[in-house]
Order: sequence, then C-alpha cells, then structure tokens
Amino acid sequence: MRILIFLLALTTTTFAQNTVLGKWTTIDDESGVPRSVVEIMARGTKVFGKIIKLHPQPGDDPDPVCDQCPEEDDRYNKKIIGLEIIRNMKWSGEALTDGTILDPESGKVYQCKLWLDGDALKVRGYWGPFFRTQTWKKVH
Repeated sequence: MRILIFLLALTTTTFAQNTVLGKWTTIDDESGVPRSVVEIMARGTKVFGKIIKLHPQPGDDPDPVCDQCPEEDDRYNKKIIGLEIIRNMKWSGEALTDGTILDPESGKVYQCKLWLDGDALKVRGYWGPFFRTQTWKKVH
C-alpha cells in the first residue's frame, strides 16, 4: 500500500511540474497585447526557456538582436528569436526558483520565480527587494 501511495504522489508531482513546460505567450504589461512565445523545457533537473516567436508591433524590427545585453553575456548581439531568456530554474515545491530571466529589451538579468495560477503562468523577476510579476498564457 505504501508503494502505491508513493507512486501516486510521484505521478502527481511530476504532472504538476510538467504543466509548466511547453509554450507560453508573453503579454505586454501596459497594452495587454501578445509580445512573444516562450518555450519552457527541462534539461536534466533544471528548466530553461527560449523565445521561439515574436509578435512585432508596427515599426518594430521583425528580427531584432539583443544589443542591450551586457557585452560579457553570451547572449549579447544574438537574435532574440531563439534566445534563451530563462536559465537554471529549479523545482521548489510547486514553483520554479533560483534561476534567472533576461529582459531582452533592456538587457537586464533578474532572479526569477515561475508558478502556475490556474491556466496562467506567473513570471516574477526580482532585483533586490523589488519585483514585477507578469502573467503568461498557455499556447494551445
């Protein structure tokens, strides 16, 4: 009986963690319009995310590079499509923590936390005691 309970708990935890994985539409905080699609995937015991599609607005460069990234960052001057913006996230209960997220528009790297809130993914970037939380929508 203990083995059955253990397997059930393991399956439930694995299912909850895997639902974060997949494709998510990022939403602009101010306008509410879609900005990009980020694919979140596991590599070993860590989780990473890369931009796989942009939704450029009129006048935006349709194929920009991360020219605002710090020159010492390996993402400097790389194309934003295909750019890994989420790195080294670790599972901590129902959330992913201890990794970083890059804002390719500003080039700033923040500590990051990801968690599910219903069908939405909450993405929080930290800089010291300050933080901002975005809501991303699942791509179906």
